[in-house]
Amino acid sequence: MNLWQAIIEALESLTSNKLRSGLTILGIVIGVGAVIAMLAVGTGAQETITGSISGIGSNLLFVSRGNFSIELTKVEPLTLDDAEALLDQFQAPSVAAVAPVVNDTLVISAQGESTRTTVYGVTPSYETVRNYAVTEGSFITEVENLGRSSVVLLGPDTAEKLFGRREGIVGETVRIEGQPFRVTGLLESKGGSSFGSQDDLALIPLSTAQARLIRNSQNQLDMIMVQAVNASQVPQASEEIAQILRTRHRTRIGEDDFTIFSQEDFVDIAKTITGVLTIFLGGIAGISLLVGGIGIMNIMLVSVTERTREIGLRKALGARKKDILIQFLTESSLLSLFGGILGIGLGWLIAFIVGRIAVANNTPFYPEVDLNSVLLATIFSTVVGLFFGLYPANRAANLEPVEALRHE
Repeated sequence: MNLWQAIIEALESLTSNKLRSGLTILGIVIGVGAVIAMLAVGTGAQETITGSISGIGSNLLFVSRGNFSIELTKVEPLTLDDAEALLDQFQAPSVAAVAPVVNDTLVISAQGESTRTTVYGVTPSYETVRNYAVTEGSFITEVENLGRSSVVLLGPDTAEKLFGRREGIVGETVRIEGQPFRVTGLLESKGGSSFGSQDDLALIPLSTAQARLIRNSQNQLDMIMVQAVNASQVPQASEEIAQILRTRHRTRIGEDDFTIFSQEDFVDIAKTITGVLTIFLGGIAGISLLVGGIGIMNIMLVSVTERTREIGLRKALGARKKDILIQFLTESSLLSLFGGILGIGLGWLIAFIVGRIAVANNTPFYPEVDLNSVLLATIFSTVVGLFFGLYPANRAANLEPVEALRHE
């Protein structure tokens, strides 16, 4: 029996009982569709998260207090003097700009509405370092920072919550922890990220925050953001920052009381997390594919039982064990192949629907169905068909002709 003849006979056998074959294929369709959809969701999540982090800037470094890798008996806080020291072009020629930051979650209210959001105390350099832009108004100026002015810039989401709109808010007054602030600018939308929405925030002058709202210490900072001259000099800038802070904090070798993260560090962490998530989702979806394979084995066993006399007659007329084996393996493979093809379409449709729902909810999330996931799901479904069809096929091939012909 050649392969083409085996395929023709398998198609005739499957179409003789369309409902049963269709239900068997359905299990594979759901399994393959689930695998492709889950992998697409995982890939889309990875691209969205890493894209958001990359949007912060490829030459950005984050300096924070403490060291999570070792235990320290004494940890010096980051101060404004530390931030100013990092601007020394002789000690840190790879550093282009420095933005000291303090932040806290505070209550902002206006026109009878209130919300809790993260309030950042920043200097004018924050605009450049964080790559922020304003859609109306202006950013915090050096005069406002030196004068401890009561001015604030709002993120689009915060403005929406307080005023019900995202434009025409410059000149309005809001209260932060009961203290009045005049809105001088509206920040450009940056969308969501792995750290939450980048549009739900408020920026005020650093001096104002330290003097009136975030009273941790007059010069103490929560973070120092550093912009390297370019992306290729990030490692050099990181080393220069570390040397300056070690000297200022008088720390021993290997006992840094600060931590320096680069944008690439965050991207690598995000890729690791989303990679594990993708594998987990694909594994869960793969279980449904195994269930579909068990359905194939079940239906093939029923088929062997129903066609026992036919098998006996074939073997009595000279059919070899190999011919019977190929016949039933072809049937199980065709079931999984048809299911796999239809499953690809289902997986793409599910991913498309998830993407549209995300867009409708203003979430920048786009599932991606790539060729690798399609090939993986298709090959896996074919292997499942062959594996679960092997036992029924082998059982049919081992039937004795005489016993098979006596079967009722």
